[in-house]
Amino acid sequence: MIEVAGASVGAGGAAEAARTDPAAVRELLYGVEDTGARRVVVSTRDVRRVFVRGAEETVALGGVTLDIYAGEYLSIMGPSGSGKTTLFNMIGGLDKPSSGKVFIDEVDIAQLDAYELAWLRCRKIGYIFQTFNLVTVMTCLENVMLPMVFAGLTTDEAMDKAAGLLKQVGLGDRLKHKPAQLAGGQQQRVACARALANDPAIILADEPTGNLDLRTGEEIIRLLYQLKESHGVTIISATHDMKMLSVSDRVVWIRDGRCARIEERKHLDIRVGEIR
Repeated sequence: MIEVAGASVGAGGAAEAARTDPAAVRELLYGVEDTGARRVVVSTRDVRRVFVRGAEETVALGGVTLDIYAGEYLSIMGPSGSGKTTLFNMIGGLDKPSSGKVFIDEVDIAQLDAYELAWLRCRKIGYIFQTFNLVTVMTCLENVMLPMVFAGLTTDEAMDKAAGLLKQVGLGDRLKHKPAQLAGGQQQRVACARALANDPAIILADEPTGNLDLRTGEEIIRLLYQLKESHGVTIISATHDMKMLSVSDRVVWIRDGRCARIEERKHLDIRVGEIR
């Protein structure tokens, strides 16, 4: 069963249709009506994650309930080992909670089959990682094209769109370069372009400045904010970089696997994370 807006609908028919008609999955994942109100795009309900190794249990998340709104820049902050990356993985469908639920546009993603979940990741979410995760044998252009080809675009369509995205992130003159020929900040710009490949509603950025020097990290933070504004995407970033305060609409502070507090922008001391 797939839970939508508090009700349950049969998953069998939707899943069967999706296997023969990808439009069925798109309807399932994008069919929530936008009324113009402040819309929740991601919600977690009492999400727990327990890792078991032999007789030992480690509680990475101890029950997190959170709503994330369309078009906002949300930073998940906390010290190493606090659970922020685990929460990030729950939201992105990269891991499943031990208990509790994660909804994306009111769809309980734990109820999606492998095909439907793959479509969600491909169409609904763009990912940016600390280590860039670029395919080293491919050019910048090919790296950005890759998710488009998986989504069904023709090579010509993907090439044109990828070139436009790379130009937008300031790499219009690096289309044929491979990752090893780029500096770290440039590689992360390629990753930003790739995250936008299929026009996602949500971008998940896991420590996007973690492998960059201070100045380059600031450039990436500015770029992420610009992309949020120009594309209207929701950005969710797991980070310990206080510079993120300067662009965040809200900050979720995670400690010991729990949500310690949530602060609105008006309550943040932006000076702490000011980019000069």
